[in-house]
Amino acid sequence: MLAAGYIEFKFDCSVTKDLPIGHVIYSDVFSAGGHLWRVHCYPRGAKEEHKGEYVSIFLMLVSKSENVEAFFDVFLLTKDGSPSQTKSVRRVLVFRPNIAKGVYRFVERSDLEPFSTNGMVRFICGVLVVPGDPTPMPQSDIGVHLGGLLDSAVGSDVSVIVDGETFPAHRAVLAARSPVFKAELFGSMADATMSTVTLQDIEPEAFKAMLRFMYTDSFPADEELGDSPTDVLQHLLAAADRYALDRLKLICSLKLIGHISVDTVGSILVFAETYDCRELKNRCLDFFAMEKNFKEAVFSDGFAILLQKFPSLAADLRRRVTVQS
Repeated sequence: MLAAGYIEFKFDCSVTKDLPIGHVIYSDVFSAGGHLWRVHCYPRGAKEEHKGEYVSIFLMLVSKSENVEAFFDVFLLTKDGSPSQTKSVRRVLVFRPNIAKGVYRFVERSDLEPFSTNGMVRFICGVLVVPGDPTPMPQSDIGVHLGGLLDSAVGSDVSVIVDGETFPAHRAVLAARSPVFKAELFGSMADATMSTVTLQDIEPEAFKAMLRFMYTDSFPADEELGDSPTDVLQHLLAAADRYALDRLKLICSLKLIGHISVDTVGSILVFAETYDCRELKNRCLDFFAMEKNFKEAVFSDGFAILLQKFPSLAADLRRRVTVQS
């Protein structure tokens, strides 16, 4: 079935004859097939190469939606108001929001006189929307189900201990998501036969977020990262690198860009350099390049760590700022 909508509009031939080529007249917005549309009429054409000799008619999808396939019909109306059978056109087009499509040479202006009444010509435009699949594809819910499995601990067969805190988990999920866990849990390493695995050098808050990501592929909101989101993101980035979770590592680096300040840029740069996060490193360097930021940041604890771990990088920053100033 097709969902249709129509609109009529008009213009004065004598008034529009001196308009510049490309000048557009808009119709009112109208509805068809559950979408909103608007007709764009160019009384002297939309292309300079046509020298103002044609009327151009276009249709635009103005509502926010996915691509829409539709029939676009245009009729020039006779003086008695009936659609002309000779001055008409149909196009089957796929419309994207806010991109007009239509007909550049709908009718020659020299042919408008027999259709005009007191100089006015009228058009009628119709839209017939071709519906897509009537049965929408549901969103994937595997993350919801696996997240529920994590929360309930049903079927858990391994416990991960982080700084004295225990996290029940499932070997198969950990192994499927991380090649490092796969080697530890199903390889020849000692942990392969153990019911508990103890992790070092990772904070419980960071591991909790990493575990949730491994089950659901979702990243926690900033408010879920506690009172020190920058610290958690840094530890989470380090954990993602350690367990070869490349997507999580990239997300963490992009999130940390939003936390760059004079107080944090030093420590963030340390993590960017340590774990080869190039975009994050470049953003930190751009921030440092501003003399005012550099003069304040050098007194932060993070810059002291940067100076200790990467003295050549810290020295290079000093030279850059000195040269620019």
